Amino acid sequence: MPKFRTSNPLAATIISNAPWAATGYGTQTKQLALRMIRDGHSMAVSNNYGLEATSTVWEGIEVYPKGGDGAYSNDIVVANAKDWSRRNPKAKPVIFTLYDCWVFLGHPSWDKVDIPIVSWVPIDHMPTPPKVRKWLEREDVTPVAMSHYGSAQLAAAGIDHHCIPHGIETSLYKPTPTVRDAGGVRRTGRELMGVPEDAHVTGIINANKGTAIIRKAFAEQLMAWAIFAKDRPDAWLYLHTEFGGGMGGIPLQPILDAVGAPMDRVRKVNQYQFRVGVPDEAMAAIYTGLDVLMAPTLGEGFGLTVAEAGACGTRAIVQDFTAQPELIADGWLVGGQPLWDPAQEAWFSIPSVPQIGEALALAYDGPRETSEKARQHIVDKYDADMIYETGWRPLWESL
Repeated sequence: MPKFRTSNPLAATIISNAPWAATGYGTQTKQLALRMIRDGHSMAVSNNYGLEATSTVWEGIEVYPKGGDGAYSNDIVVANAKDWSRRNPKAKPVIFTLYDCWVFLGHPSWDKVDIPIVSWVPIDHMPTPPKVRKWLEREDVTPVAMSHYGSAQLAAAGIDHHCIPHGIETSLYKPTPTVRDAGGVRRTGRELMGVPEDAHVTGIINANKGTAIIRKAFAEQLMAWAIFAKDRPDAWLYLHTEFGGGMGGIPLQPILDAVGAPMDRVRKVNQYQFRVGVPDEAMAAIYTGLDVLMAPTLGEGFGLTVAEAGACGTRAIVQDFTAQPELIADGWLVGGQPLWDPAQEAWFSIPSVPQIGEALALAYDGPRETSEKARQHIVDKYDADMIYETGWRPLWESL
């Protein structure tokens, strides 16, 4: 893609995960920052996950260490943004948040900000939670929805905003039958997962975080799969997540035991490899090796793994709630039941276990080759270069 050099350079400080972090926030931070650097902007990340004790530079992106006030690093936002502005005096300073914005409320450091703020905000409830509205109604904040659902909720709340969805690197995430391992040997995605080539493989690829309301609905999905797999001896399950609850989540083995899952047909990602990082090419092969991605959650601000799977031609099961339906052109929608989230004073939705099971049965009986329709939907609507060209570049030039 040809370079574009802006006439309106920014000194942007991104409040998010470190750009090398294998999280949705981390991947989107990397995508956006690298494209902005190409356009002539100066980019820094005031990270809340991924780096402690020192600053570093990664692929041209300055990365500041975490702060000291827990998970959100609110205490060092202003200092980092002002330092970055001082080091780039010819560029216009801007703070860009890519995280749940309600976490910024109440910390006194944000009262000292005199730099414009752009907040790329996930809306994963109905309606827009009051704490989210309070942040986005600040006069110095320009809200950006990351899904069309989120845009509709912000509009219903009377909040002026832009709408720019997440982007997918569709040149990396594409149908990938094999990938070279560390020894140079070609491996299929199923070999990487440790499942038979002739099996029907369902995958769950989601972060295991949160111990109160479990937003990723692991219990409901595992129950549905265990019931589905009981009479289908060729049904296998692959779990690409932290398995023991050691990264702020819950142990998954007790759920698998409680639902009577056939453990001889359950595989999980190597936990050490998961911690140190699985390359994009290997992830594309894993997505390609699945028959179906199971991902009906309580709510999604976007739903990155569903879009990555679609880019690889893999169908998905999602709940017909929040941003989830936007991402599939060839897959299955399941219904649910409202769940009140007292922390956010808004609604989630619990996916229906029977309907997940019905969708798994349809996937089992349906075509097992990759879906060009699923891929083309992501290429047409969520390709990262296209999202930057049509969304971010015009917004930055207008600031």
